[in-house]
Amino acid sequence: MVTLKGDSIYLRALEPEDLEFIYTIENDETIWEVSNTQTPYSRFLIRQYLENAHQDIYDAKQLRLAICKDQDFPPIGLIDLFDFDPRNNRAGVGILIHDKANRNARIGSEALDLLIRYSFVHLNLHQLYANISLKNDASVALFTKFGFQYIGLKKDWILINGEYQDEAIYQLINQQF
Repeated sequence: MVTLKGDSIYLRALEPEDLEFIYTIENDETIWEVSNTQTPYSRFLIRQYLENAHQDIYDAKQLRLAICKDQDFPPIGLIDLFDFDPRNNRAGVGILIHDKANRNARIGSEALDLLIRYSFVHLNLHQLYANISLKNDASVALFTKFGFQYIGLKKDWILINGEYQDEAIYQLINQQF
């Protein structure tokens, strides 16, 4: 799909072969704070998830895409639309570039740009939003680069390493497409 292809990366649907990559991500405790995960996932559960990944976003209320470079496998990250609300034409956005060596290499920017365009043009969404910890400077910079605006603060919203932290919500209204 041309819509989901950029200059150096492309976004694709999840495949059964992504099991080990997703298993690694979902069980990486260092990123649980951004994914709201608190328990490990088994390969069995992830296999079941992948078997249902073909569901339409209108049924599943979410869409998870693999971020890939030149070859399909393995992916280098994931980008999600979640809490998809077709009545109000909005969805949340989450992104993760797993290998730190691939961060700050414009991969996240290119992936987010592709997802924004897809969301506004093909899904006809009116708005996207992102929940970001105030301590996550890289994510704040990424989302604000694309016009997401700070719209509010959730005080003591997330508990990380025994400390409550504030989480901000950023919003992008579709005024371009």
